[in-house]
Amino acid sequence: MTTDTHRAIEAVWRIEAPRLIAGLTRLVRDLGVAEELAQDALVAALEQWPAEGVPRNPGAWLMTTARRRAVDQIRRNETFRRKVEEVGRELEESTPDIGAAIAEDDGIGDDLLRLVFVACHPVLSAEARAALTLRLLGGLTTDEIARAFLVPESTVAQRIVRAKKTLANAQVPFEVPEGDELAARLASVLEVVYLIFNEGYSATAGDDWMRPALCADALRLGRVLAGLAPREPEVHGLVALMEIQASRAAARTGGDGEPILLADQNRARWDQLLIRRGLAALERAEPLIDGRPGPYVLQAAISACHARARRFSDTDWERIAGLYELLAEAMPSPVVELNRAVALSMAFGPEAGLALLDQLVAVPALQNYHLLPSARGDFLARLGRHAEARAEFERAASLTRNGRERTLLLDRAAASPPDHQ
Repeated sequence: MTTDTHRAIEAVWRIEAPRLIAGLTRLVRDLGVAEELAQDALVAALEQWPAEGVPRNPGAWLMTTARRRAVDQIRRNETFRRKVEEVGRELEESTPDIGAAIAEDDGIGDDLLRLVFVACHPVLSAEARAALTLRLLGGLTTDEIARAFLVPESTVAQRIVRAKKTLANAQVPFEVPEGDELAARLASVLEVVYLIFNEGYSATAGDDWMRPALCADALRLGRVLAGLAPREPEVHGLVALMEIQASRAAARTGGDGEPILLADQNRARWDQLLIRRGLAALERAEPLIDGRPGPYVLQAAISACHARARRFSDTDWERIAGLYELLAEAMPSPVVELNRAVALSMAFGPEAGLALLDQLVAVPALQNYHLLPSARGDFLARLGRHAEARAEFERAASLTRNGRERTLLLDRAAASPPDHQ
């Protein structure tokens, strides 16, 4: 029973932590303090829920507990005497249904959106902005963020600690910027929103292939951003990309939660409404482009190629390979090159993809990136080099932290037949 309760607490925390921290930040106006209060509420849940059971509205329970601790902490600190009165009045006037208040989406006043812009403030480095927002809104551990960024865990931990101190020292306001400041901070926000979506779409760790709540939060934030900046093609490009990718969610897992690869998915299960919304967002982006398209528009165009193909065999891989070439110019990255290699292998044969992958093997950032040996295993299997493919799948399985993905890779390794004599 205790184990089941702990699992329930972990699941609730993953879902509620971003909203909890956002609401507390609005209350205490200090990001670091807000996160500490949220952690205190989590500890209280770990102590009480195994004995008392999971409450009917766990999010409201966590917020109520954290808010009470916030008041206690403020009262203990004489320097916050005036804030005690403000918080006391707010608590007295607040609605009894705190859970409903937390869940309420008030458009531009959305606490989650405010939290994104605080975490993406220009006083922080680009790396710190993304890491902090993934920590606060994605509920990710430093280890999971490190794998997303392909950097050591200690580096991410230092970035997060320094970022919170910097924000506190700068007294960054808890608000959505306007005008020129909004445009200047938009690129970083888009990067962070997409990283959150990706963590939901393909979880870096744990037993689940997907974490739909993260995808939903990222999509909601993206749609709000599109309303804030309707003339920005990259905003619409990101929304298009997320809508189209989210459309495949139901087809990406089987009855037991096992992953289903793109080639094997039942496209009848793809959500046509999300596809239409994604294609419409891409159409809104294209007339706004001044010069070359940006990374999100290009990635949305790639996803659109998949969405328009009725069958996997109908996919226009040559166009996708060309789009990846443009993407590599707009956003140079070893991961983009890895994806381009996959497209080349589908358009022109596994030899073409393997030639590019062999150039990436020595890239330091990809040394422990499981998708590199996974792709090599696929190319080698298609070339009939099954012993080498088996070794690559086993290496990929040893590198991934996602249990479902590890099982899939080990199954592919086990299914590799002996090499032809």
